[in-house]
Amino acid sequence: MVFEGSASAISHTGKVRSNNQDSGYAGANLFAVADGMGGHAGGDVASTIAIQHLERLDQAFSSTDDAQASLQAAATSAAGDLIRAAKEQPELAGLGTTVSAIIMVDDHAVIGHIGDSRIYLYRDDELTQITADHTFVQRLVDSGRITPEEARYHPRRSVLMRVLSDMDNDPELDMFVMPTLPGDRWLLCSDGLSGVVDEAHILKAMRLGLPPGRTADNLLKQALDGGAPDNVTIVLVDVGGQHPLSSGTPTIVGAASTPSGVLIPPERAPRTSWLHPVRQAANEPSHFEPAADYLEELIEEDRRRARRRRIGWIAALVVFVLSLTGAGILAYNWTQTRYFVGADEDSVVIFQGVQQNIGPISLSAELEDTGILLANLPAYQRATVERTITARSLSDAMAIVERLRAGEEAVVGQTPSPAPTTSPVPLPTETPNGSPAESGTTTTNDGEVIG
Repeated sequence: MVFEGSASAISHTGKVRSNNQDSGYAGANLFAVADGMGGHAGGDVASTIAIQHLERLDQAFSSTDDAQASLQAAATSAAGDLIRAAKEQPELAGLGTTVSAIIMVDDHAVIGHIGDSRIYLYRDDELTQITADHTFVQRLVDSGRITPEEARYHPRRSVLMRVLSDMDNDPELDMFVMPTLPGDRWLLCSDGLSGVVDEAHILKAMRLGLPPGRTADNLLKQALDGGAPDNVTIVLVDVGGQHPLSSGTPTIVGAASTPSGVLIPPERAPRTSWLHPVRQAANEPSHFEPAADYLEELIEEDRRRARRRRIGWIAALVVFVLSLTGAGILAYNWTQTRYFVGADEDSVVIFQGVQQNIGPISLSAELEDTGILLANLPAYQRATVERTITARSLSDAMAIVERLRAGEEAVVGQTPSPAPTTSPVPLPTETPNGSPAESGTTTTNDGEVIG
């Protein structure tokens, strides 16, 4: 039975890469994304080879078992061509590609997956990641060593553990079958989308209910707005034909859309291996997984890096605290060379420090109570003291106090004293007439002396 639905495919080089090594395919029954790697040359060749092998599966299969077997056979055949390409053109050594593909068989989706491209299912207003990334960081997540959020920014997030490559002639795809329902929307994408646009924003775009083509454009714009450091390829599939295709012609995008007739141009420049420290012989069976000791070495290296980061942060924190403490000590010592004269309740006091607080901590303390009462100062001096008087030094503060003391004495000296008590002055008395005076003279009231 031919699949009833609609689909759209789009691919973009991104804002950093110089060429597009992704490939995408949207046909009648087959939908796929391949993210190539292997330098400027090998990646586009690898993804093109993968799509050319997969497009032969764009047909109506009689059963899901047949579709699974054909999908695995196509992956193995593509791996063989990658091996031959690397042998014939040694400069392509290390080329490889991810593959995430869906074959629609009646009301089921046959899924084959290897690498870190992804397949999502949008159903009942929920977005679910269907495939698991075959990456080093995903293993760390699965083992509980890091969180999914930490994996998004891990320095080894791009290290792939399984992929179609010239190092593995028997690739192991994750294969499974899922039922489909009318209204389902499937999203296949390279990590150029999933590595930049998180699931919350993908879900928001899905909820708009736009046709596959417009939804793909929306998601691509988000990836470009996020910097698009890698190629971006998106294939969207709607189950049920809600938005029917305008043409039954398959849509091929990315590197596979421009075949030159020669898959491996001889002028390709030499490129280096992309993952494994030591390449395996092409005819040796492998799933392209680094040896256990290599994994442990990577893990231990990450631990060492984490320890170095922690030590660096601790050292920086210690230096910061010491610098802050040193600055605080210097600042405090400086405050202890400052003095001012102010009021403490009803007295004039010399303070040591500055008139500021740091939170609950005062930067000044009482040094000496002068014994001068504010009430005894002239009004203008009392107001000045209440506002505080800054002194250049302790001796200057003492001089200020002496001037205040003089003002106090002046005020106190102007206070009127009580009036003195005087005794009455006795009036002079006359000697009675006829009485002889001892001196032989007499003084009258008019002061006349009579002799």
